[in-house]
Amino acid sequence: MIRSFPAPVLDATPAQGGAGDFGALPDWDLTDLYPAPDAPEFARDMEWLEKACADFATDYEGKLASLDAAAMAECITRYEAIETTAGRIMSYAGLRYYQCTTDATRAKFMADAQDKITNFTTPLVFFSLEFNRIEDAQYDAVFADEKVARFKPVFDRMRAMKPYQLSDELEKFLHDQSVVGAAAWNRLFDETSAALTFTIDGEELSLEAATTLMSDHDRTKREAAARELARVFGDNVKLFARVHNTLAKEKEIEDRWRKMPTPQTGRHLSNHVEPEVVEALRNAVVAAYPRLSHRYYALKAKWLGLEKLQIWDRNAPLPTETPRKIMWKEARETVLNAYSGFAPRMAEIALPFFDKGWIDAGVKPGKAPGAFAHPTVTTVHPYVMLNYLGKPRDVMTLAHELGHGVHQVLAAKQGPMLSDTPLTLAETASVFGEMLTFRALLDGAKTPAERKQLLAGKVEDMINTVVRQIAFYDFECKLHAARAQGELTPEDINALWMSVQGESLGPAFEFMEGYETFWTYIPHFVHSPFYVYAYAFGDGLVNALYATYADGLPEFQDKYFEMLEAGGSKHHKELLAPFGLDASDPAFWNKGLDMIAGFIDELEAMED
Repeated sequence: MIRSFPAPVLDATPAQGGAGDFGALPDWDLTDLYPAPDAPEFARDMEWLEKACADFATDYEGKLASLDAAAMAECITRYEAIETTAGRIMSYAGLRYYQCTTDATRAKFMADAQDKITNFTTPLVFFSLEFNRIEDAQYDAVFADEKVARFKPVFDRMRAMKPYQLSDELEKFLHDQSVVGAAAWNRLFDETSAALTFTIDGEELSLEAATTLMSDHDRTKREAAARELARVFGDNVKLFARVHNTLAKEKEIEDRWRKMPTPQTGRHLSNHVEPEVVEALRNAVVAAYPRLSHRYYALKAKWLGLEKLQIWDRNAPLPTETPRKIMWKEARETVLNAYSGFAPRMAEIALPFFDKGWIDAGVKPGKAPGAFAHPTVTTVHPYVMLNYLGKPRDVMTLAHELGHGVHQVLAAKQGPMLSDTPLTLAETASVFGEMLTFRALLDGAKTPAERKQLLAGKVEDMINTVVRQIAFYDFECKLHAARAQGELTPEDINALWMSVQGESLGPAFEFMEGYETFWTYIPHFVHSPFYVYAYAFGDGLVNALYATYADGLPEFQDKYFEMLEAGGSKHHKELLAPFGLDASDPAFWNKGLDMIAGFIDELEAMED
């Protein structure tokens, strides 16, 4: 269960100042983790970790089934201490690396730390394997005791892997091999993506800056960006195809040995969500394509005066929208005011992120693209990464990642083992933070044109979060199924990508030559296979939650904070019950989809 630094799921250099056109942008202050890479505290923790892991194995290997509740509580306390120290080390090494993935010294520092921790923790592989061999009666008896009862949910999730567990020897081999397996291919993907450069209108741009141009007001710039992205992705498609082939095959081999029934099973287990719930979500969204994305993009084509949309029109602003750069100060105030309007406590939790170096906002050479919130360890605090370019969507990204941060702060009280939230619920606070910010802006709209602009932007974000992510999920399902039959050429993967694009985006689109390679830059497929449905899960859940809030459910704020504070200690059924919601009910998902359709109804009505 000891984790390496998790490659951040990007929702979205030397640590130099990020000032510029948007005001003074904050940088991370990582000294809350360690003062410096060569700090004595870092060396001390490494030394302690090596001994603590060895001592833990000596004291508990072969004995877990014999522990009573008091002894089990001590065992868990020691395990959490190990997990905390390992997490602190890898959070520091990983965050430094993501500030500048092209810096060889930072890459080496992280790789060396990972190698050492992998070696130190190899003796602990026995823990989950042996734990899963405890007889059910003995397990239930021990965890009925109040000394350890609160930990039962996390061990229940671990024991869900019992049918797929390999021999101790094989599990130790997979643990040791991981640093040159998936982790190495992840690094290759990250470093390659960060090093890509795109020449547009004579200017050399990063991936982040180039993709941002796809939402520029100037259609010629959008087209130039799309064609340059296609050119560079095409030039590198063989390498990206190799990464995907290798990782998908590695996963297929491990899944086969574990006798996992589907490639998605492991993700569902880690998310603590039933396959039928995910299938109900997926089917509801696909069935809704015509009344959501197809209908909206037909409207957008009309607004833009086009017979057909090209891919560079997908995120284009409305013709009536006045382009402007949003200063960092305004973005900060917008989000904090929206949070405070919901509950002052929410803004109070978010404020230190701005004032204490918990956000790294500027776009810098070599910095990882996208955005994420990393919880580090429960004894420190989360860190948020952005690539802020002053766009309206950047404000929503700030609201999103701060929502994650607030969630992580609140869940930290559960401790190392129970603070982690399954991915399906991890997006709840982030999407809710976006919704609060959007609603505050919508309520403040001064003209019909401004309201239309806000509604259109929100619909596009929701389509990107729900429709596009389910299309991504279908692409991954097809990719892994096809790879199980043999090696995939770049053209094979391109064809799988295009097979979901027309279906999800609809007849309003034509697809330029080269768009078939746009799967290459999406990090989710590499870092966290099948993660993407969590976005749609979170959006649908939040839409239903927000509806209960808007309907005036008594004590909603208190119930909401209690849900976030629960972290991973409860199943989604338990967490949603106080709100009268049930994600296993197929009708649940249509409530969220109806909210999106309602926004499109209002936009259509504005055309009359």
